[in-house]
Amino acid sequence: MSKRLQSTGQVSNDEVIDELTKDLKTSLNTDEIGEECVINPGTSAEEFPAAAGDGPQASGTSHPEDDNLDKDYADKDETKDDSDTDIDEVSLKDAEVDLTDDQKEERKIIAEELKKVGNDAFKVGDYERSIEKYTEGLRTCPLQFAQQRSILYCNRSAAKMKLEKYAQAAKDCTKAIELDETYLKAYIRRAQSYEATDKLDEALADFKKILEMDPSHKDAQKAVIRLPPLIEEKNEKLKKEMLGKLKDLGNMILKPFGLSTENFQMEQDPDTKGYKINFKQ
Repeated sequence: MSKRLQSTGQVSNDEVIDELTKDLKTSLNTDEIGEECVINPGTSAEEFPAAAGDGPQASGTSHPEDDNLDKDYADKDETKDDSDTDIDEVSLKDAEVDLTDDQKEERKIIAEELKKVGNDAFKVGDYERSIEKYTEGLRTCPLQFAQQRSILYCNRSAAKMKLEKYAQAAKDCTKAIELDETYLKAYIRRAQSYEATDKLDEALADFKKILEMDPSHKDAQKAVIRLPPLIEEKNEKLKKEMLGKLKDLGNMILKPFGLSTENFQMEQDPDTKGYKINFKQ
């Protein structure tokens, strides 16, 4: 960091990022940082949830920024491509080969500032902007800083959930968990995203994992009671749909012989619980 910034009492995020990125383009290929957060003058911070959070949540610990995130989300079809937020880790690895330790530390500092800008955008409900900044942070932060990258992924998932991009949010949470398997907040958000996209089995598995990490987590306690009957209902529906299709196929095959599936009756043996098929003319 320059002497100018070190000698200055207080500087804004914009000034820090501008200073640190002056020579970045000549040493590495990353997205240029554009104009910082633009906040609607008519928007009040109280109207929106707190920042996406700065780190993994310890068991039994509550953070204000999660108050509006730890809840069930309504189902929403997600059709928009997430290619704009994809992270090419192979290219990042190649770009970091010739970096010195000092350069990597500098990039880590820049990523931290980008995260703060993303958090500020999240606070005022500018979720697209926060996603953009978290993405820039992920494309800047060296791969060796696993915890910082995990936080960026998890924060970005929170913003995507607010935009009802639940499938993308679940992917980000998975990346966060891969980098930090003890990241409780990432499990919570992934479970919520899975449930919102009707992946109930996956959601239940995550809620059970949450209870292993934090037995007092109330939403997870409710979920492990709520989800099993929903899963059973879903499976029964799928079974009926499958049997209906099989019946249609059977009728098509039997029709040339003057028969139909109505000529075959399936009965369950009360002792063995197995099934037998009886033919009736």
